[in-house]
Amino acid sequence: MAEQDTTHFGYQQVPAAEKARRVRAVFDSVASRYDLMNDLMSLGIHRLWKRFAVELAGLRPGHAVLDLASGTGDLAARFAGLVGPQGRVVMSDINGAMLEQGRRRMADQGLIGNIEYLLIDAERIPFDDHSFDCVTIGFGLRNVTHKEKALQEMHRVLKPGGRVLVLEFSHPGGRPLKAAYDLYSFQVLPRIGRLVTQDEASYRYLAESIRMHPDQETLKMMMKTAGLERCDYHDLSGGIVAVHRGFKL
Repeated sequence: MAEQDTTHFGYQQVPAAEKARRVRAVFDSVASRYDLMNDLMSLGIHRLWKRFAVELAGLRPGHAVLDLASGTGDLAARFAGLVGPQGRVVMSDINGAMLEQGRRRMADQGLIGNIEYLLIDAERIPFDDHSFDCVTIGFGLRNVTHKEKALQEMHRVLKPGGRVLVLEFSHPGGRPLKAAYDLYSFQVLPRIGRLVTQDEASYRYLAESIRMHPDQETLKMMMKTAGLERCDYHDLSGGIVAVHRGFKL
């Protein structure tokens, strides 16, 4: 098979057409325990990472937001409060099980007025040009098969003056931190996954997919290539996570 017809799924090379199916299978497996695992994996720090991303979103009442790879809706819930009843939040995911978990969670919190739920592939966003004030993707870009295409789509549906935010695991700086992070990712994390979700393989994939994701400067350049301007990023927890931001001017 030609090189351009394959992509990585963790450390494996797989046919590009199969990656989305494999990613869906991973999240089908862990959907019911996803929030619990997030708290266990990060010791709750993921909430601070997401809070920082929300602050960078710069949302105001009446804004329209597209949240890709929304999962169970941590970001979408915060956005709904910021844009208010005149605003619009599209909570989306490629995985139906995750989106259903998010829908139930939003209903439990009483957030039903300004949130829409859609199955969306980030590479093929079904909205017109210039539809949203902000497009976000939290911990999902590394799972996208063709990241460049997804970034182009995010730019396309963004209104002039709007911004894209990418919150994602990244590449920590400093050898001691990297060594400790590798030990945790490949030895501890899969065991937690086995105990909590009876699925060690999915969390091994998580660790591998993070290592295969572009580093901070590479992703910044990819965003510029997609047409975004004034691109920057903010390292969190020593670069374990980064928030990338770009504007459509």
